[in-house]
Amino acid sequence: MPVLTEADTCRKYVLPKLYASGWTDDHINEQRTFTDGRIVVAGNRTVRRKQKRADYLLRYRPDFAIAIVEAKADFKKPADGLGQAMEYAQILGLKFAYSTNGHGIVEHDFTTGLESTLENFPSPDEIWQRLKYGENIPSEIVERLLTPYYHLSGKSPRYYQEIAINSAIRAILQGQKRVLLTLATGTGKTVVAFQTCYKLWNTKWNRDGDPGRRPRMLYLADRNILVDDPKDKIFAPFAGLDALMPSILFKAFRGDL
Repeated sequence: MPVLTEADTCRKYVLPKLYASGWTDDHINEQRTFTDGRIVVAGNRTVRRKQKRADYLLRYRPDFAIAIVEAKADFKKPADGLGQAMEYAQILGLKFAYSTNGHGIVEHDFTTGLESTLENFPSPDEIWQRLKYGENIPSEIVERLLTPYYHLSGKSPRYYQEIAINSAIRAILQGQKRVLLTLATGTGKTVVAFQTCYKLWNTKWNRDGDPGRRPRMLYLADRNILVDDPKDKIFAPFAGLDALMPSILFKAFRGDL
């Protein structure tokens, strides 16, 4: 009998098990590369290390990843990929990691710290309910939290931007008045700001809880170019949405930060 490779395991066993548990192609990102690979400097040379790639990234909604699955060849143990799955889950800010050889399945639940051996994958709704309970996500904020990003620009947020956006939105929806996101230069802070503003505006969130009013927002920077450029480029889609631009004030100020 021929030995099945990891790719064979994915095609013959893992995908059918995911489909049987209610996951669809809309939920599943297969062979998803989520990092470009760390750049290492050695003397006068630079070397880019291997990219990180998940066998399956599972999404409860298109813009809300919820779990990761690592598949190994069927001659290996079901738990052989669990360490890798857990590492990737922590990088991606996910609370559920799975490892499988196509037959057995091992789950690590970061909300409880428990590992379990399973015969089948949990359904999308089951994992979501467990996440809601484990993370104390109130039912009244769910639809706003899961509202899609703006994708018509053709540029979807990178994985760390997704983490920042979803974390900020959740904190705001739960009533937190001060939220600080810190990202390095060149990592897309303006994209994060844009998507955060869009989701809050699109769901008609406001501090007064008035369902008929959209929020008013201030975009503040210390130089004109840091205001004019994003207003004309990244935030340009807002100009085509009725009554949105008057809701956002772009302002530059002078002085030491």
